[in-house]
Amino acid sequence: MTRTIDVRLAHGEHGLDVVLPAANTTVIEPIFEPAAPDPAAALRQALSAPVAGPPLRERLHRRGSVAISICDLTRPQPRQQMVMALLEEMEGLVPLSDVVILVATGTHRANTDAEIREMLGSEIPEVVRVVNHDARDSGSLTWCGEFGAGVPVWLNREWVGAGVRITTGFVEPHFFAGFSGGPKLAAPGLAGLDTVLVLHDAQRIGHPDARWGVCEGNPVHDDIRAIAVGTGVDFGFDVILNRDKEIVAAYGGDLLAMHAAARRHSRRVAMRRVRAPAEVVVTTNSGYPLDQNLYQAVKGMSAAATVVKPGGTIVCAAECRDGFPDHGEYRQVLQQAESPQALLDSIARRPVTVPDQWQVQVQARVQTQAEVFVHSAHLSDEDLRQAHLLPAPDVSALVAEQVARAGPDAQVIVLPEGSQTIPYLD
Repeated sequence: MTRTIDVRLAHGEHGLDVVLPAANTTVIEPIFEPAAPDPAAALRQALSAPVAGPPLRERLHRRGSVAISICDLTRPQPRQQMVMALLEEMEGLVPLSDVVILVATGTHRANTDAEIREMLGSEIPEVVRVVNHDARDSGSLTWCGEFGAGVPVWLNREWVGAGVRITTGFVEPHFFAGFSGGPKLAAPGLAGLDTVLVLHDAQRIGHPDARWGVCEGNPVHDDIRAIAVGTGVDFGFDVILNRDKEIVAAYGGDLLAMHAAARRHSRRVAMRRVRAPAEVVVTTNSGYPLDQNLYQAVKGMSAAATVVKPGGTIVCAAECRDGFPDHGEYRQVLQQAESPQALLDSIARRPVTVPDQWQVQVQARVQTQAEVFVHSAHLSDEDLRQAHLLPAPDVSALVAEQVARAGPDAQVIVLPEGSQTIPYLD
């Protein structure tokens, strides 16, 4: 009788239990760090004793209005806790009427009023103005000039016009920008569409160093940093989260120094060495809210691609309650060619970048490496096939079948936390 192990995959809000062959399976997870014993105190400490530069309160004197950039609903940022810490730190120096919270949507859809309350609680939106950034609304943008490798930069007008600009986010490895958080909360988070399209063009996304865990020398992140420095960010405020989305540590201060310190922490816990690639890799997109749609689930596929054997199998469990999604152009771009390789060829020939082609480019590149199956509660088999993917209604049965097909020595690597664990080969 074949010995098995039970593994819970991060999937939606409740997880997905799978049974896998024990002799063949290696489970790779982030190093678990417990939550900070007093998260509010950790946040206050990051503001009053930053990594670099003066405390936040010293930066607020006689500077006028304050703009705070936060992640949208597709990210598990503890926004309410972070924003409350900022507002408490500003007390007596900046009236709440002079503060605006900008949801750094990038090219994503606007968050609804209900979602904003889910993100910030009911109290903050009652006393502070909250605005969804709109990359496509030219009237809400202002021209800042060219930065980095010739990137034309349009940024949110309220952000540029604020006396003090504060980015807030969380730091984890990112599949083509190296790491999340930090300068990404200025651009692409608050950038105009024309700026985002250049930052995400085929040449930058296709660069060998546009990958997990690499910032310096990564053309995407190099330009993101250049924009943040060139246009000005007054204070950066990021956290590290554990698998339960709890605050482990908080970092504040001068943007680049703060982000570098947070990246070192994230690299230590999230990036795990693997001795050899596997025939089958099971991955996720880290559960809700990160696996809300197939577009986001590409990150989990990309994490798996770092350790799958050429011609192997990737199985991605992602709930996708928001579908492809229907907004944006990801689905349309996916369906413009008959195969992943044809998609890559089409993107390479395209004279201009179109929205969401970068996600298709990464997905298609993964699919030229391996056969990709997706387990989703909300996408039909036909939906998945239109995305050049294969349905996986039963993950356990599929893995057993793929192992049997590959032979008795076939290996399985499991990434239960998906894109929050980035394996890399020795």
